Amino acid sequence: PFILVGIPDLELSPTLLGFLFFSSYLITLLGNGLVLLLILLDKSLRTPTHCFLAMLAFIDVLMVTSVVPKMLSTLWLKAGEIGQVSCFFQMFLVHSTTSAESGVLLAMAIDRYVAICHPLRYQTILSHQTISHMALAITLRALLFILPLTGLVSHLSYCHSHLLPHSYCEHMALAKLACGDTKPSQTYSLLGSSFIVAMDLTFIMASYGMILKAVLGKEKTCQKALRTCGCHLSLLLLYYVPGMVSIYAQRVGSGVRPREQVLLADIYLTLPTMLNPIIY
Repeated sequence: PFILVGIPDLELSPTLLGFLFFSSYLITLLGNGLVLLLILLDKSLRTPTHCFLAMLAFIDVLMVTSVVPKMLSTLWLKAGEIGQVSCFFQMFLVHSTTSAESGVLLAMAIDRYVAICHPLRYQTILSHQTISHMALAITLRALLFILPLTGLVSHLSYCHSHLLPHSYCEHMALAKLACGDTKPSQTYSLLGSSFIVAMDLTFIMASYGMILKAVLGKEKTCQKALRTCGCHLSLLLLYYVPGMVSIYAQRVGSGVRPREQVLLADIYLTLPTMLNPIIY
């Protein structure tokens, strides 16, 4: 089995840090659970926007639940041991949910574009069938990206130390422990994640560019569009900025200590999931 170290060279008390992550986990479960419950009980909240919010809430709950409980057992109980199958499954959940969340944020940007630029055709364009197809496409893309990566990593030989200097089973941290050739998995991870992020951000920026073009010069419409899109733009900043900083820190690594790299990765998974339901 692997042994999760948690956060290397931790200066802050593990009990205090664990309490902070535990509090954010409870807020995440409460906030996203409330979103899902309200949408489920209130039939008026079955619009495309609320469907995408429900998808985002479900992904957020799955993402943090795959990481935080084990993280807390490592910090509080010093029980960092995790079997190889469990470790690879955790890696699969973490990377597939982050990919799916990026897809949902793209779908929400499309939703805002249709609502503002084509309001009379909104229900027709974003029908329940279209939303179902979008949800299926988001899920399949996440699975098709992460399944080969999981296969590449799980077939590596781990003949060196099994001490994993991370809070959860993250691909780059696992690859550093392998004694075989890790270039295929690292190249696939870099190209795949870059393609997904670049594609989603390109379409998101294009949708907001068309929104701005449609509302410029119309004061009332512009103010309404900014209010409507403000929450979504906040989610984009919360998700992509910590994510890209975390990935950059792991790839470059020379000027960023392992402790900061792990903390950035932990914040990337826990902070946006906690704040998403509060923002909306």
